[in-house]
Amino acid sequence: MSTNPQISIVVPLLNEDESLPELHQWIQKVMHAHHYSYEIIFIDDGSTDNSWQVIEDLKAKDSSVKGIKFQRNYGKSAALHVAFQATSGDVVITMDADLQDSPEEIPELYDMITKEGYDLVSGWKKKRYDPLSKTIPTKLYNGVNRMISGIKLHDMNCGLKAYKKAVVKSVEIFGEMHRYIPVIAKSAGFHKIGEKVVQHQERKYGKSKFGLNRFVNGFLDLFTITFITRFGKKPMHFFGLLGTLSFIIGFGIAFWLIFNKLFFDTGARLVADRTEFYVALTAMIIGTQLFLAGFIAELIGRSATNRNTYLIEKNIDD
Repeated sequence: MSTNPQISIVVPLLNEDESLPELHQWIQKVMHAHHYSYEIIFIDDGSTDNSWQVIEDLKAKDSSVKGIKFQRNYGKSAALHVAFQATSGDVVITMDADLQDSPEEIPELYDMITKEGYDLVSGWKKKRYDPLSKTIPTKLYNGVNRMISGIKLHDMNCGLKAYKKAVVKSVEIFGEMHRYIPVIAKSAGFHKIGEKVVQHQERKYGKSKFGLNRFVNGFLDLFTITFITRFGKKPMHFFGLLGTLSFIIGFGIAFWLIFNKLFFDTGARLVADRTEFYVALTAMIIGTQLFLAGFIAELIGRSATNRNTYLIEKNIDD
């Protein structure tokens, strides 16, 4: 019989010493009320306050508490990646440490994974207690996410999520890719992705780590992850297609110039004197560069150690 806990609760944090005792007590209350076996993994992402001391104190009182402390601030993606490797629960719940995510949501999220068969369930803070300077960009950001990724989530960046164990053990997140874990999970073959409306609490302690630069970085990361998931193992399909289109445009214009010179514009004016000649030449040069980029990307890909790493769901060994 497995001794793994039913639920691993992952809490990344940065300077949240005031909220941690209350959050721990709230989680503990919910877990005991539903008789879940569980572990709580606090990831201290280089806090400069007393957060780590609080985690150590909580550990002394509750054996289900685990803690990991970074030497410095690496970011939420790094915190989640390390925590995912440390989890042992059948279902993994992530939530923020600022008390804006309610542990009361955990039982329903757990049931959606274990009973309804979802691979990943993302929270949707339908009613938010944030200023307009945050809510309006968030709506725009999520709208673009849905359009580009094809995943119909209203709040992809919500910190409150539930995962099947296989998902967190299969995905790799880095940089600021934590916003796009559903996209990464989908590309790994986990297609049953759901959404649940969750409560959004007003911030009780501390201040938000939110900044407008997050949206700029977020859009750049979205394009990056879209490219990687679609063309990471076949970059020539992307660069080669663009190169081919560029060549077709360049050769098409060049052919038209030559044809026009031979049969219509037979005067003394040279083909090289026409603006269209330089447009055609530029298009062909760009096409060549795109092909070279594709070849270089293929060479780099072939030297990568994870090029032929694939997730195997089932295997029958004779």
